[in-house]
Amino acid sequence: MHLYKSVWQGEYINKSISTFKERKMEVAQVLHMNGSVGEASYANNSLLQQKVISLTKLLRDEAVTNLYCNTLPKSLAIADLGCSFGPNTMLVISGIIKVVEKLCQELNHKSPEYKVFLNDLPKNDFNNLFMSLGAFKEKLRDEIKTEMGPCYFFGVPGSFYSRIFPDNSLHFVHSSYSLQWLSKVPKGVDNNNKGKIYLASTSPSSVLKAYYKQFQTDFSLFLKCRAQELFENGHMILTFLGRKSDDPSSKECCYIWELMAMALNDMVLQGIIDEEKLNSFNIPNYYPSPIEVKLEVLTEGSFTINRLEVSEVNWNALDDLNAFEFESRKPESLRHNGYNMAQCIRAVAEPLLVSHFGKDVIEDIFDRYKRILTDRMSKERTKFTNITILLTKKP
Repeated sequence: MHLYKSVWQGEYINKSISTFKERKMEVAQVLHMNGSVGEASYANNSLLQQKVISLTKLLRDEAVTNLYCNTLPKSLAIADLGCSFGPNTMLVISGIIKVVEKLCQELNHKSPEYKVFLNDLPKNDFNNLFMSLGAFKEKLRDEIKTEMGPCYFFGVPGSFYSRIFPDNSLHFVHSSYSLQWLSKVPKGVDNNNKGKIYLASTSPSSVLKAYYKQFQTDFSLFLKCRAQELFENGHMILTFLGRKSDDPSSKECCYIWELMAMALNDMVLQGIIDEEKLNSFNIPNYYPSPIEVKLEVLTEGSFTINRLEVSEVNWNALDDLNAFEFESRKPESLRHNGYNMAQCIRAVAEPLLVSHFGKDVIEDIFDRYKRILTDRMSKERTKFTNITILLTKKP
């Protein structure tokens, strides 16, 4: 996703709805992916995000090549925003370093030192991330097989909708599957979008407008902050979970949450979940179109657009994976399409659901969600749309 990430503190779970409403806007304090390395963790359920990172490798390699050849830095500063934890952020960083090391050999240049900044919201499982660094460095040096420059890692907790680095301190910024997450649930959505939890074809136009306005505000602020933090001609490559359609409530971007809403509404009908709680629950993300992404970049004005690409990936992350590779990573049960997709969404959304509905109903929610997904995925071709944009900071 980098999709964005955390869980409400336990003492707030049983508070009144009014108290929840007061705190729910503080997304930066409560959003994160499922931590640890358990069956429902992000580390074990992020094959979809890994596939998207692989899809953008050629563009990322091209950007790194262009950046290095034009700047020849003695110290290269790289930031991965919305890094989460697990193998995906390391896949990005190792790929960037390998490209630079290959260029150094070809140009007979001394390898630069690498400063790698790993950013996510404060509740991210940074401990898990840090514990993997030793093995990562050793593996990277073995794969490169030549003497490379020193590699320093820094954890940077904080929202990327604010300043998180000093002026002119970064050469290359990467973010994948994170920027669709908003800084807050848009103002005015609560109780105007009853039972939907996200945008839907039946959502009022005021709700659609509120979500889009929040995306504009957040992405513009993101661009302004990064423009101050990047060196002149620094590069940035961003991948959003988005849509091709002009309609923000189109099925291609809203279906995954529509099916979640079905499970929650069933539980309301059976008296398991309070209807008022469901009506006040909305997912804080927005899946933009290529035109909307481009418009905000042009309006903010700090960056040149080098490339803008649209791709698709199947909901079932296993479709294109080598069976042997998968066998070594997952138990037999995860070959079930519905289960696999439910676990992927659970790794992302469980903390938000726990914070709002409580921990006791989580297994029931995802059991129902799994059954709904299994049914729909057996009948329909389900895909996510990705928008990737390569930017260069203007002089």
